[in-house]
Amino acid sequence: MPRPVLQVVATGLGAVWLGAFALAAFTAPPRGKLPGEGPQAASAAVLEATEAKPLVDERLSGAPEPEELTEEEKAALEAEKKAKAEADALAKAEAAKGAPAGPEALVPVAPPAAAKVEPAAPAPPPPKVEEPVF
Repeated sequence: MPRPVLQVVATGLGAVWLGAFALAAFTAPPRGKLPGEGPQAASAAVLEATEAKPLVDERLSGAPEPEELTEEEKAALEAEKKAKAEADALAKAEAAKGAPAGPEALVPVAPPAAAKVEPAAPAPPPPKVEEPVF
């Protein structure tokens, strides 16, 4: 590019840089406060959290106690334990017999079909050995 064009481009970039710096300096928020400093203006009201609970009490008291189960829930848990115990006993009995347990037991296994043995093709002749040239 010719030198005058480069000078115009450089001047434009400088103007953009100075404009951006000035805009950021004039629109920057006032100095922030450091931890431990209180509000500095009348409009800076302290927010009060009405539903906040301190974590200290929860940490000291430990986990909440589990709720008591109703009779229906207890009966359902007992029935579930019985069903699991019966399923485990059935699986052990099947394993003792040597039958597969689990989803494989539901799939009928067909005896393998007798495979026809075809005679093997004659072996290819051994490769010819060539003498080295040198």
